[in-house]
Amino acid sequence: MEFERQVQVKHLVDKERKLMPRLGTRKIYHRIKPHLDAAGLKVGRDKLFEWMRLYGLMIQPRKRYVQTTMSKHWMRKYPNIIKDMVIERPEQVWVSDITYIKTEEGNCYLNMITDAFSRKIVGYTRR
Repeated sequence: MEFERQVQVKHLVDKERKLMPRLGTRKIYHRIKPHLDAAGLKVGRDKLFEWMRLYGLMIQPRKRYVQTTMSKHWMRKYPNIIKDMVIERPEQVWVSDITYIKTEEGNCYLNMITDAFSRKIVGYTRR
């Protein structure tokens, strides 16, 4: 009886995953709930989690970022000369950083110069 319920639920989950492969368990549960009710299957969200774990159907989270900074290089690293400075007014200190933006054509680079007091972008360039 239990195994038959598992197989029926797994079939419903597989059908949803064919449509949306990266759909999480909670959303799948809400999508298949009407089908479960119609078939008379009493399966809660936690039981669905348990069965999906059992069958290896859980979605592995994607890595959120690509590390682009490598601090252990041979080039000169400059000391932080404003570390102990109290910034009291605009245009007293500007800071700069490079951001990598992934596009279909490859990486784009955005270099911004920001006012440390007001956080306004005072200059930028992109390539």
